Amino acid sequence: MNKVYLENIIHLLNKLENTQDNIIDQVADICAECIYNDGMLYFFGTGHSHMICEEPFYRAGGLACIYPILETDLMLHEGASKSSRYERLEGLGNIVVANTNLSKGDVLFLVSNSGRNCAVIDAAMEAKKRGAITVAITSMDHTTKVTSRHSSGLNLYQVCDYVLDNGGELGDASVELVGLGQKIAPTSSVLDITLVNLILVNTVERLLKKGIKPPVFMSANTDAGDKLNRDVLKTYKYRIPKL
Repeated sequence: MNKVYLENIIHLLNKLENTQDNIIDQVADICAECIYNDGMLYFFGTGHSHMICEEPFYRAGGLACIYPILETDLMLHEGASKSSRYERLEGLGNIVVANTNLSKGDVLFLVSNSGRNCAVIDAAMEAKKRGAITVAITSMDHTTKVTSRHSSGLNLYQVCDYVLDNGGELGDASVELVGLGQKIAPTSSVLDITLVNLILVNTVERLLKKGIKPPVFMSANTDAGDKLNRDVLKTYKYRIPKL
């Protein structure tokens, strides 16, 4: 059974490579331009998707100009079923984004496999009002097969400037076992994190070509890490409260 799940993941990673190459390049271009102009890359997601927002933040080998929007009521550790109720609450996403420094020229990544819940849709709409560029990370197979829970009737991919498709299937889980009526083994976390890191690698490459050395954290568990990271933190700690 190990092989079945691994084969599913490998297949979907190959699918990312074959279908998302152009959009990854486009998003990396706008991220590089954003950072070149002293902007920030913001990340927002609810439930398990908030983990994708933590992945690039304060990360060894990751960019320093990452602002994760981590609203505790929408995260699992404050109550899993509560987070599900809150992510469906219209108007909350607007407030969450309004409490950040997101502004014109910044980039906001919105992570939601289904793309149907109000919080991420409202967050995207609020970001666009502020002149930010919005990027959805979603499953197009899933989101096009479910109805929106937002009063606009729109799903996330319909309100964002760019859409990255993780290629996963409806319901996320991918492995069928005899005797169990539903699938297990979700794929979205692996795929979404891969997409984020692909974009960041391409963004750094573009900045270097512009003659800009981007701010990148080094592992604090290397001998040189603490000194390098202190210098990076001096620049960004006042801009990113979670640092």
